[in-house]
Parts: sequence; structure tokens; C-alpha cells
Amino acid sequence: MTDDLLKPNRPHPLFKLATELGPLLVFFIVNAKFHLFAATGAFMVAVVAAVIASYVVTRHVPVMALVTAVVVLVFGTLTLVLHDETFIKMKPTIVYALFGAVLGGGLLFGRSFIAIMFDQVFNLTAEGWRKLTLRWALFFFAMAVLNEAVWRTQSTDFWVNFKVFGAVPLTMLFALLQMPLIKRYAAEPATLEQSAADEGDVSGR
Repeated sequence: MTDDLLKPNRPHPLFKLATELGPLLVFFIVNAKFHLFAATGAFMVAVVAAVIASYVVTRHVPVMALVTAVVVLVFGTLTLVLHDETFIKMKPTIVYALFGAVLGGGLLFGRSFIAIMFDQVFNLTAEGWRKLTLRWALFFFAMAVLNEAVWRTQSTDFWVNFKVFGAVPLTMLFALLQMPLIKRYAAEPATLEQSAADEGDVSGR
């Protein structure tokens, strides 16, 4: 990535929320009015538009958004070309499992990639990064299993509703539940350099 991609201008919270939730709302609305294949096409367009808007406004594309967009385009294309809704339903499973594997694999090598994944919006001690990374890795794996259970046992409309009104609130709730840990392990400015040295640069950069 270029320096521009790595050094974002902080966007307004409402803009960030719109780029993250906008494509999901488009997916939900189009599916309700038409069908899953039309919703998949609209979702692909909305995701690309969100990535472009994020870069134009902030000169930065979040890692999670970029990875998600690539998976959406790949699995969305397979869904439309093969006319098989299985692929788009498996997309969240692949994304969750990928994030979980990256975070868990990083821990095995002494790296806490959660800092990169969430654009390092806060500073923690090395122990804090490790604990937060482990929690998110386990959460992503749990969400992958949950998505598989839902799409394989429920109707398409139920799965779409779960994707928008279930998975998103669960993720937001889990993030809020991590605030005590974040506060407990917040690094003072003077300790940041030592924390990074102890972790071998916890962000993996």
C-alpha cells in the first residue's frame, strides 16, 4: 500500500457508518423488492462505491473494507454467473474465517494484527493487544459458524434479515463489550515505545 493508503484523514463518524452499513441496507432493500440475485448485483455495486467514496474522502481504504470488497466481488460474481445463491451466502463465512485465521495466526508468531485491521484507533500495551486480538479472533470464528448455521437451516429472507439486523448488532455489541479491556490496557504515551518493543511491534508493521 502507498503512504496515502496508510495515513488516513479521519472521516466524520456518520460518513464511516454510511460506508459500512450502506451496502448492507442496499442489499436488504433490493432483496425485499426483487430477489437475491438482483440484491447481490446491487450489493457489489454499493460495496465498490463505498470503497471509492472512502478513498476519495479520506485518501485511505480500511483493510477490513478492502478485503470484504474483494470477497464480495468474487463470490457475488460466482453467484450471478452460476445463478447459485450458495456463494453469496457463504461470503460472510469466508470473510469471518479469514479475519479469524489472520488474527489467530498472527498471535502464533507474536503479532497482534488487530491494530492494522481496525486502523489502530487506540493505543494499548502489548498484553492488551494480545488479549484484544484473541477475543476478536474467537468472535470471528464464532460468527463464521453462526452464519453457516443460519443459511443452511433457514430461508433466504431470514438469512438476509440476519445478515443486516443480526450480524451487525452482534458485532457492535461485542465491540462495546471490549471497552473495559481497552480502558484497562490503555498505554500511556511514554510507554508506547516500550510496548511496541516488547511485542516486536504489535501492529505487525
